[in-house]
Amino acid sequence: MIQGFSGNDVPSEAGYNQCVRCGLCLPTCPTYVETLVETSGPRGRIALIKSVSKGHLDLTSPGFMHQMSECLDCRACEAVCPSGVPYGQLVETARSQIATATAERRGWMTNLARAVLIRGLFGNLTFMRIVAASMRFSEHSGLRRFARSSGLLRVMGLEDAEALAPPISDRFFAVKGQRYAAKDAAPPKATVFFHAGCVMNVAFANVNEATVRVLTQSGCDVVVPADQGCCGAITVHAGELAWGREMAKRNIAAFERSGADVYIVNAAGCGSALKEYGEYFAHDDAWRERAHAFSAKVRDVTEFLDAVGLSDKLGRVDATVTYQEPCHLVHAQRITRAPRNLLARIPGLRLVEMPESSLCCGGAGIYNLTQPEMSLRLRERKTASALSVQPDIIATANPGCHIQVAAGVHAAGATVPIKHIVELLDESYANYVEG
Repeated sequence: MIQGFSGNDVPSEAGYNQCVRCGLCLPTCPTYVETLVETSGPRGRIALIKSVSKGHLDLTSPGFMHQMSECLDCRACEAVCPSGVPYGQLVETARSQIATATAERRGWMTNLARAVLIRGLFGNLTFMRIVAASMRFSEHSGLRRFARSSGLLRVMGLEDAEALAPPISDRFFAVKGQRYAAKDAAPPKATVFFHAGCVMNVAFANVNEATVRVLTQSGCDVVVPADQGCCGAITVHAGELAWGREMAKRNIAAFERSGADVYIVNAAGCGSALKEYGEYFAHDDAWRERAHAFSAKVRDVTEFLDAVGLSDKLGRVDATVTYQEPCHLVHAQRITRAPRNLLARIPGLRLVEMPESSLCCGGAGIYNLTQPEMSLRLRERKTASALSVQPDIIATANPGCHIQVAAGVHAAGATVPIKHIVELLDESYANYVEG
C-alpha cells in the first residue's frame, strides 16, 4: 500500500484520486513525449500507484518499479495540473517503499554502496571533500586519463559514469562560518544565509564564489554557517525519506542559529527540496512548525535578486545567451521571470529563447546513471534545442543541468560554454567602468 509522503500510516488515496485523467500533463512529461506510452506519463503512473495501493498490483513488480524509476520527478505535470495532484509526493513515497521492500533482495554489496553514497557522501561534507580531492588528484596526475584510454573503465562498467563526472574545482568553497559585508549599502538590504550545498562546494566552487560576490555587490550581508549540510534532495529521490529528514533537521537548526533573514540557494534542485521541508514533517509535532517557518524563508538566488534589486554598477557582457530552465526552478518552484529579468539587466547581453526551454534535459540528479538510455535521448533533444539558436553562452541555474548540457554540447562537437546566471551577473559587475 502506498503511504503518505510524510511517512505516516495513512494511505495517500486523496492524492491519487485528485487525478481526473484529463491528460493535460502528457505533453509536458519528458518521458511521455519521448515514448508516447501511457504508463510513461504522469496519468499512467498515477494509475499504477493506485493499483498498488488497492492491492491489484505488487509493489515490487518489475513494470511498476521501472516506471517509478523512469520518472524524472521534474514536476512539469504539477505545473499544469488543474486538479493540483501532488504527483511528486506520490512518486517519492512509492520510491521510498520500494527501497524498503527491496532492501534484502538487493544484497549486502548494493546496500553498502547505497549507504556509502547516500549517508556517507551526501551526509558528510568532509567525506565528500576527501572523495573530491581524490578525484582532483586523479585528473591532475593523469590517472583518470589513463583509466579512460586503457579501457579499464569500460571493463569495470564505469565508462559512462566517468564521462558524466564534472571537473573538480582547483580549490573548494570553504564552509567555515565566514561573513561577507555588503558593498555600498548602509544598512544592508538583508542578511542572507548562503546554502553552499555539497556538489557545488567541490565541483562548482567558482559559482559559489560568484554568488557571494553578486549578493554583496547587490547590497546584502552574507553568512556561510559551518553547521549547514546537504539539502537531502538526492537522498529523498532515492527513496531514503527518513535519512532525508535528518539532513533537513540539520539545515533548519543551522538557519535558526544564524540569525539571518533569508536562506539563499543557487542550485534549483536544492531550493526545491528546501522549500518542501514543511511537507517532510507534516505529521511531526516537534518539527512541523519549525520546518514550515524555515521553508517560507528559502529563496532561489535569482528569485531573491530580482526582488531586492541589483546594483547599478553593471558592465557590458557582449554575448548572445540562451537560457535552459532547470525543472526544479520552473516547475517545482514556478520561477520563470526572475532569471530572464536578471539577464535582461546586463548591458550588451542578448537573450534568445531556445525551443522547449522548460523540457527536462535528462540530468535529474543521478538519473543519467540510473536511466542512461532515456537520459541520453533527452540530453540530445535538449542539446539540439540549445544549439539551434546559435548562442555564445548557454545559461542555467542548476549544477545537474550544467553537467548534463555540457556533456551534450561536447558530444555534439560544439564548444559553447555553460554558465550559471550568477556567473554572468558577476562578470557584468566586474566589467563596470565608472563614468
